[in-house]
Amino acid sequence: MPGARRLAATLLYEAEHLAVAIGEHTTDSLVELMANTYGDPFDGIALRLGRAGDWTYAVTYGGWPGEFGPLALVSRDGEHVCLLEYEEENGKPVPPQFEYFRDGRLLSSCNLYLDASWGYQGVEGDPATAARLQERFTAAGLPDPEGDEREVHQTALRIVEEFFGLSLPRDPIVSGTLPAVLLEPA
Repeated sequence: MPGARRLAATLLYEAEHLAVAIGEHTTDSLVELMANTYGDPFDGIALRLGRAGDWTYAVTYGGWPGEFGPLALVSRDGEHVCLLEYEEENGKPVPPQFEYFRDGRLLSSCNLYLDASWGYQGVEGDPATAARLQERFTAAGLPDPEGDEREVHQTALRIVEEFFGLSLPRDPIVSGTLPAVLLEPA
């Protein structure tokens, strides 16, 4: 669980955290466990962990995204870190956010609606990487302010997956069972 330990080390607002293994969980069973443990699932932080080819991934639950510090720290020593962030519980229409880090550097960052909302003006990050990714979005007709947000999001996500060689398995993440950890104060 080195990835879980690295993520635990980036938590900002608490003392040092440890990744405590809690068995295999679906999203629903993990949220239920967190509700039973903390009273409210947002009062704790948990991760479901998986592997797909050369990639290790973590699906986070609870807390809020701002509790994790800079992910550039997680990407040290040659690690590639991609963040795909959805804030579905936020009452505001927050677009899905994507960030890609390597060796402590932000190489690419954008929202997947590719509009000018939430501080983004297209793809940001390393100038060469961001420009190449932006070229692919432009070639696909994005951003498309008149297009359906869901279709724009799916097209942008497909381009990001192809560009960075990502292929996360939807079924295990959305409906399957994965090993899980709670991030507990040390």
